Amino acid sequence: MSDRRRRFEAQALPHLDAAYNLARRLARPPLDADDIVQEAMLRAFRAFDTFRGDNMKPWLLSIVRNCHLTAFGRTRAKLEAPLPADAELNLGDRGLIVDDPDPEASVIHTQQGRQLNAIIDRLPAEFREVLVLREMEDMSYRDIAQVTGAPIGTVMSRLARARALLRQGWIGAGQEAPHAVH
Repeated sequence: MSDRRRRFEAQALPHLDAAYNLARRLARPPLDADDIVQEAMLRAFRAFDTFRGDNMKPWLLSIVRNCHLTAFGRTRAKLEAPLPADAELNLGDRGLIVDDPDPEASVIHTQQGRQLNAIIDRLPAEFREVLVLREMEDMSYRDIAQVTGAPIGTVMSRLARARALLRQGWIGAGQEAPHAVH
């Protein structure tokens, strides 16, 4: 294995889950997300010599986002379609879903997780992506701005709007607003 490949793997592979999470939220179908992440990793490896900086995550997620836009176009990215009822839950560790040994509580949490996923997936793409990057990937506003190519003020505005839409959708579904959403 070459030194370049070793360095790439050491820096990029820790962010593979984040890359998949973003691709999954942008593309929705898991197979499309798999294709996007695979293409993004190939592009990142090819361009690895051009990477300058100390934070690989925003750079890699920018490539994931660009691969999605290239593969599916901006029009498709704005479509709103909820996930099927049996879709996998990938909310990350945000305290929104709690492992509970009580079967009834477990069913309620699973249903709430599905509702939350459906609400997030109905958000317009520009709001959904900043919400995923901030709340699920815990990225800074500056890093989100780097990924999306938007000014920090726009990132902050989109995030505030995404949170408001999420809260509105959650309350509209008859749920109490989750504590993890500001």
